[in-house]
Amino acid sequence: MKRICYFVFLAFMTANVWAEEVKIASPDGKVNVTVTDQGGIPTYMITYDGRVMLKPSRLGLKASIGDFTAGITIKGQKQSRIDQNYEMTRIKTSQVHYVATEAVIAMQNAQGWPLTVTFRVSNHDVAFRYTLHRGPNDTPRCALVYSETSAFNFPQHTTTFICPQSKPMDGWERTKPSYEEEYKADAAMDLPSQYGQGYTFPCLFHVGNDGWVLVSETGTGSNYVGCHLSDYHKDLGYTIAFPNQDEMNGMGSPYAGIPLPGSTPWRTITMGTTLKPIVETTIPYDLVEPLYQPTHKYKPGRYTWSWLIWQDESCNYDDQVQFVDLAATMGYEYCLVDALWNQRIGREGIEKLSRYACSKGVQLMLWYNSNGMWNDAPQSPVGCMNTSWAREREMKWMEENRIAGIKVDFFGGDKQEMMKLYEDILVDANRHGLQVIFHGCTLPRGWERMYPNYVASEAMLASENVYFTEHHARQEGFELCTYPFTRNAVGSADWGGVLMNTHMSRDNKSRHPRYTSNVFEMASALIMQSSINAVVLCPNNLSELQPFELDFLRELPTTWDETRFLDGYPTRYVALARRHGSKWYVGALNGTQEPISMTLDLSMFANQTMTCLTDQPLKKSKKAQENSLQLPTPVQKQLKVPQDGKVQITIQPMGGIIIR
Repeated sequence: MKRICYFVFLAFMTANVWAEEVKIASPDGKVNVTVTDQGGIPTYMITYDGRVMLKPSRLGLKASIGDFTAGITIKGQKQSRIDQNYEMTRIKTSQVHYVATEAVIAMQNAQGWPLTVTFRVSNHDVAFRYTLHRGPNDTPRCALVYSETSAFNFPQHTTTFICPQSKPMDGWERTKPSYEEEYKADAAMDLPSQYGQGYTFPCLFHVGNDGWVLVSETGTGSNYVGCHLSDYHKDLGYTIAFPNQDEMNGMGSPYAGIPLPGSTPWRTITMGTTLKPIVETTIPYDLVEPLYQPTHKYKPGRYTWSWLIWQDESCNYDDQVQFVDLAATMGYEYCLVDALWNQRIGREGIEKLSRYACSKGVQLMLWYNSNGMWNDAPQSPVGCMNTSWAREREMKWMEENRIAGIKVDFFGGDKQEMMKLYEDILVDANRHGLQVIFHGCTLPRGWERMYPNYVASEAMLASENVYFTEHHARQEGFELCTYPFTRNAVGSADWGGVLMNTHMSRDNKSRHPRYTSNVFEMASALIMQSSINAVVLCPNNLSELQPFELDFLRELPTTWDETRFLDGYPTRYVALARRHGSKWYVGALNGTQEPISMTLDLSMFANQTMTCLTDQPLKKSKKAQENSLQLPTPVQKQLKVPQDGKVQITIQPMGGIIIR
C-alpha cells in the first residue's frame, strides 16, 4: 500500500485529498485490482492485461450497525497467497487447482465501526466479500444488511447478454421470479430491463475488443439473500440488488440477517480476452467449502422422463412402466416420475413401481411441489417439502422404498427464508440418501461443492418451453448457444432433455415440430452440463432412430474430468470438448439459420481417425427449410485428424456435430 495525492477541483477552490490505495495482482500479473478510499468513497477497478474491464466501481453496504458506503477510510491490509487443490464429481472438471492472491483490507466508517473487505484475485477471476464485526463492547452480536452499493461499472462501449429479473408474484400461478426470462444478444447497457427489476445472475458483458466479463455470486445458502443486478445507472454502472419485498406473497424480509462477526457471499467477476475463461471457470466452487459429508455414494447418470412429451396424462402406472423399461433398455440409471403421481398412481403404486424399476436396474426419482403458501402452483404432491416434519416423514418413506432422488419445483423468490428452504431440503435429503434437482427456482451459488447431494437446477428457459410454444421451439438454438457462456458457466443446469421426438406430441405427428436436428439434440447433452442428465427418449424413438444414434445415447457420459472451450459466440454457436476418463467427446451447436464453418483445435485426437456424427445438408432453399417440417438426416462418418490437430468443420443450420 502507498499514499498518493489526488487533486480535486471544487467550485473556485482547490484542496489536497489524501487517499489510501491498495493494489492486488493475480499470480500471473495480468489481472490488477486497485482499491481506494478517495473522498471517503470506497471503490475498486480492474484491468486485465492492461485493458480496463471495470472502471472505478463502488464498494460498501448499509447495515443496522452503520453506513459503510461513505466516510470510509482504509486502515490497513494484508496480502497472502492461496494455493489449494480439491476434487469434484458434479461439475465441468474433476480436479481443480486454485491459485490466487488474497488481500484482506481493513476499513472503518465515519463512526469508527470496522469493516473488512476481502479480495481474491486469480488469473482470470476476481472475487470480493464483506465481513462485519462487533462493536467495542462485543455487541451487537447480529445485524441486518439493508443494501449493498457494490457496483460493476463497465466501459461505455460494453454490450450485454443478460436476462431480466421478473416481477414478483407474476406469471403462471404467480410463481415468479423463477429465472426463466429471455436473453437479448449484444444489447446496450442503458436499455431498461424488461420488467424494471434489473437482471438475474449470471450476467455476461462484452467489453468490445478488450474482452469478456461474467458477473455472478457464490456461497449463498441460508446465510444471506439471493441477489441480482440493478438496471444500469450512467454514473454507477450496475449495482447489487436485493429481493423485492413482494416475493413469497410478501412474507419475510428482503434484508439479510447475519451473525457478528459475519461475512456476505462472494461477488465474482470472470474475465478474459476470449470466452475461454468464462466457459471453463471454477470460481463458484473455489470460494466455498462442503457444509456436510455425504451419507451415501451418490451416483451420476441419465434419466427418462415421460412428462416432457406425454405430459400430465402419462402420470399413470402403465405409462411409467414403459419409461422404466425404456431406461433399462438404454442402460440408464433413473426414471423421473413427475407431478400428480400421488393422485394418479398412489403411494402403494409407487412402492410397486419402485420394486419393478429396481428389478430392472433402474431407480425412481419423484417430483414434488415446494409449496407452503408462497404461490398458487396447484400440482401435487404439496405440503411435503415446506416443513421439517413433513420432509422427514416423506424422505423416510422414500428411503425405505429405494427412491434415488427428488425434483422440487415452484419456489419463486430469493429472500433469506427461501434460500434457507433450499438448504433445509438438501440437508434433510442427504440424511436419507436422496439426490436433489430444483426447478422453478433460483440460481445455484456454489451448491455442488457446498451440498454433496445437490445435482442441478433449472433457473433458465428450459426444454419444457420447446414443448409449450412454437416460439421457443424456434428459439431453442439461440437459447442453447447462450447457456454455456452464462447460466451453465456458473452452475450445473437441468435443461431437461435431449429431445428426440420430431413433434411435440405423443403420436410424434401433431402439434408443432422441433426445429433442431437430431445431432443438435444429441450434441446438446455434451454442451449442457449436469451430472444427472435427462434424455427425453420416447418408446417410439427406439424404432425411429438409427442404430448409431441409439449407440451414442447409450454411452453418453454425464460426469467430466476436463472441459475445454473450442469456439463460439453467445446465442450463435458453441463448440466444447469434454473428457470422461481417457475418452474425449467434442460437441458443437449452430443456433442460427445459416451454416457456420470453423477450425477447431482437436489436438487430443491428433493422428487419429475419429467417429463424427453430423447432418446431411438439406437440398432446398433457406426459405423452404425454415417453413418445412423436414429435419436433416444424421450421418456417421470417419474423420481423420491431422498431426497438428486442426480440423475444419461446417455445422448445418440449427444443426450439430459430435466427434468421439
